[in-house]
Amino acid sequence: MRITVPCVIGTEAPSPYHSPVANFVYSHRVTYSECTVGNHVYYGRYLEIMEAARGEFFRDLGTTFQQYQEQDFIFPVVELRLQYRGPARYDDVLGVEVWLTMAKGVRLNFGHRITNHDGKVILSGETWHVCTGMDEKPKRLPEALAALETKGMT
Repeated sequence: MRITVPCVIGTEAPSPYHSPVANFVYSHRVTYSECTVGNHVYYGRYLEIMEAARGEFFRDLGTTFQQYQEQDFIFPVVELRLQYRGPARYDDVLGVEVWLTMAKGVRLNFGHRITNHDGKVILSGETWHVCTGMDEKPKRLPEALAALETKGMT
């Protein structure tokens, strides 16, 4: 099931890659614990919000992170880039958009965009992941994810 919120603008990913999978949108309500005394989301909390959205993205594709882990696949973040464009505040409902930018070999990369209730982009970013086993040694992507590469990605 795709989770959508009306505040998300467009569906075109600002990426040099074209994802064969539609952009996924996760809805997140900002909690009090995520905010600073100045009533804006603490910058490090966006990583947790993005992680939750990626988890739901995987679930939407049909396999959860837990299921991949049970099959000896994990996807640690090895690099990221974030651009903060505006604040999110307590009780805001955010649209957290996630899309694949690359699924090839041992690499799995994502684009992210977070919008507020007015559709304004408040954060954009990318995360780069490597596929490993539980032993943390790189290994090729699971067949289901590698198959996305053959559907037009790159």
